[in-house]
Amino acid sequence: MRILGAAVLAMEFFLMGFALLIAKDNHGGLALALGGLLAILALLNAGLLKRKSGWISGSILQLLIVVYGFVVPMMFFMGLLFAGLWVAAIVVGRKGEAARAALLENPKLRE
Repeated sequence: MRILGAAVLAMEFFLMGFALLIAKDNHGGLALALGGLLAILALLNAGLLKRKSGWISGSILQLLIVVYGFVVPMMFFMGLLFAGLWVAAIVVGRKGEAARAALLENPKLRE
């Protein structure tokens, strides 16, 4: 679960970098600073996924990246796409952790 979530956040770091390249031509310093802050937070949050608070802050970050669509309209679409990947990372990760726990619990399944 943690690896999938960290991969989504790392890709969002690059996504925000490209969004900043688009925003630099049409917007002021505040929009660029907020975009840069979102990019850095995405990268830093990847290391916080060991705790539940990291997943909560990552979910809030997903919402903020979608809201950045008011600066770069394509971010509405890309933010929703990555939010879907974030939800998929949570769902698939939980299923994988449950399967791993079942495997470790039952020695007959390990054969």
